[in-house]
Order: sequence, then structure tokens, then C-alpha cells
Amino acid sequence: MTHPFDQIPARSSGSKHSGGAGSGPRILATRRLSRLPSTFWVLAVLVILSVAVTLLSPAFGLGEMSTSFVKTLGKTLCLCLAALAMDIVWGYTGILSLGHMAFFALGGYMIGQWLMYARTEEIVVQALSSAPIPATATEVAQGVATQIFGVVGGSDMPWIWGFAYSLPLQLALVVAVPGLLALVFGWLAFRSRVTGVYLSILTQAMTLALSLYLFQNDSGLRGNNGLSGLQNVPGLGAVTQDVLSIWFFWASALALALAYLGLTWIISGKFGSVLRAIRDDEARVRFLGYPVEVYKLFVFTLTAVICALAGALYYPQAGIINPAELAPIASIYLAVWVAIGGRGRLYGAVIGAAFVSLLSSWFTGGRAPAVPLGFYTIDWVDWWQVLLGLSFVAVTLLAPKGIGGLFDRALGLHTPNRKGAPLGPAEGALQEQEAVE
Repeated sequence: MTHPFDQIPARSSGSKHSGGAGSGPRILATRRLSRLPSTFWVLAVLVILSVAVTLLSPAFGLGEMSTSFVKTLGKTLCLCLAALAMDIVWGYTGILSLGHMAFFALGGYMIGQWLMYARTEEIVVQALSSAPIPATATEVAQGVATQIFGVVGGSDMPWIWGFAYSLPLQLALVVAVPGLLALVFGWLAFRSRVTGVYLSILTQAMTLALSLYLFQNDSGLRGNNGLSGLQNVPGLGAVTQDVLSIWFFWASALALALAYLGLTWIISGKFGSVLRAIRDDEARVRFLGYPVEVYKLFVFTLTAVICALAGALYYPQAGIINPAELAPIASIYLAVWVAIGGRGRLYGAVIGAAFVSLLSSWFTGGRAPAVPLGFYTIDWVDWWQVLLGLSFVAVTLLAPKGIGGLFDRALGLHTPNRKGAPLGPAEGALQEQEAVE
């Protein structure tokens, strides 16, 4: 019996036009990527944006763009990367996770530990260098601990900072800590077959519990104070913020491009077909013999790691991280971005995150003019969240395909007429295109 998801064209091993042993996989990968032409447009926009920002930046260009705005664009690209992960887990697999921004923040905490420790160590060593007797390693370590944890009344380095002295080890923890948390949580949830709104509540509860724990001073991460000064990269004290902002912008653009390519390759093949089938009819996929829990666990863990990497790039540009970044509302915002952009389409997630992030910066940064109504003046700093909430409700009720639906209409993509037999419950997905892949 042939599974319906196995109908993916494969290269014949006996083809005389194979072009060598390595040409087959390359041709197959090209064909899979060509099924989603938006990939090339997204990459082209990223290249154009990177060149434009570089030419307008104060570091390497004309100086027409401020350093703060370069950082805003870099942070926006990181949020787009997190939105991509959310779209894979929700738009393609049907798992509405309200906890993925927790992984985003954990990635920031992991890299933040090294940034804060190494930078503080430089300051302490420089301060002790004028002493008549050279300081010992123990004295330096004690000075670093006092400088970091004095604000919460501590003077000892917690055990969770055991690898903070090493950049490679902390980079490994950026992947390992959020990935392990997602793996354990997903295994417990999926093996119990928790789905739908109950799974969303569980992910939100996990995020809230982690946030409340980190608010405590004895958590080892400075409680409500969080980690600060992350914009100062150790060993690069002579490099100005103008240059650092461009470096991080390039890194964020590269990470988003690579992730977009990788995730496009995943969803355009058989694996992606199974994910969409799980989203539309999980029981039927399980009946066909596919290990649904394994697929869901892999996607949940993979997207958690992607969010963590996005956070590791985001917070050095933000300069500070605290437990408020793990609040459940942050993950809800992430879902709102994907919904507004159009879930079930990767470019929609990127558009939604970029659109809402930049619009939020404009409204909350005091740039939007107040609206006097005579009896009341609307200050957008206070009313921005209300506007965002209303936008989400409007998109859900009136335009379930989001902003991406405009591109679908321009390309002639529409939901097929299946004579009363819907392909699946995901009204916002590209069902017609998915049906022929």
C-alpha cells in the first residue's frame, strides 16, 4: 500500500541524464525550492535591504541612517526569524504554542551570561592592574561575582554561570538549554496526546512558571534586574557601536536567509506534506502508520532552537534582557504577528513580524502624532496594544489569510472548490497549492 504522502517525484537511479553522483540531490533540492518561488523574492529583498542599510549607515556609508535605527532593523530581522519558527510549528503543523518566546529569551540569557561575565572581567582586571601586588585568579573571580551580583545582594558566582567564561561553551548552551527544555516538555505532552487548546495552555503555563522563577533574586540570573550591558562585546572595546550594529545586522540577515532556505527545503518535501497532514487530520495520519508524536516532537524542538538562536542575536542588539521578556504575552504577540502576516506561508510570517515590529517602534517611540478628539487625546504610546489587538481580531474574522493573502490573490492562488468536502480545517493555509505538491 502506498501512502498518499509518498507521491513526491524522485530521480530515477538509471537516468542517463543524471549528470554524476552528486547532481541528483542537487536537482531534487532545486526542484523542491522552486515550488515556493517566494524564497527567491525573500532572499532578494534581504540582499537589497542589507546593501541599502550598509550604504546608509554611519559606519560604512553616508550616515543618513542612525545607529539606533540600524539596531531596530537588526532586531526586526531576529523577530522575523522567530516568526518563521512559529509558522512552522503552528501554520504548518497545527501546534499553537504560546511558549516559543521563552526559548527566544533563554537563548538571550545564555549568550548574555558570557557577554556580561567577560566584559565585567575586563573591567575588574583593568581596575586591579594598578594594585602594587598583582591580583590572583581567585581575587579576579571574586571581583567579577561581586560586580555582577552585588545589585541583588550577592557576592558568589552561581553554579549556572559555570561556563560563562567560555564563548564556545555558552554558544553550545544557546542550543542545548532551550532544545533540551523543548524536548522534555514536548515528549511529556505529545506522548500523552495533548492537543488543541489544552496544549496551548500547557505551553503558556510553562512560560509563566519559567518567568516567575527568573524574577526571583536567587535564580542566579539577577532576578528582575536581568542582564545588562550586552551591547558591549568583550574584546572589541575599540569598535564603536556604529560598526557593531552593522555587524549584528549582517549576522541577523544571514541567519534569516539560511533559516528561510532550510525551512523551505523541509516543507517542500515529503516531510512537509506529513506536517500539513498532521495539521489537517492528525488521526488519519496516525492511522496511515506515521509516528505523529515523533514528527511533532522534532518540529517543536527544532523551532525552539531556531527561536533561541534568534534571541542570541537579538539581545546583544537590545543591550538588556530581564524576565519580563519571558512573559506569556510575548508569545501571544508572536502568534499575532504570524496571523497578521498569514500563517501557513513562510513569507507571511516574515511580513507580519516585520510589519508589526516596525509599526510598533513607530507608535511607541513617540513618532506617531497624537490625535486630539476634543474631549480626549489619543496617545498612541498608550493605545498601541489596543490597536494591535483589534487588528488581530479583524484579521481573524475578516481576512484569515492575513497580509500574505494579498500576494495569493495577485498570484491567482485560492482555496479549491471541493464540492463541500474541505481539504482540512486550516482556512488560512495555501490548500490548493499544498494539494498538488
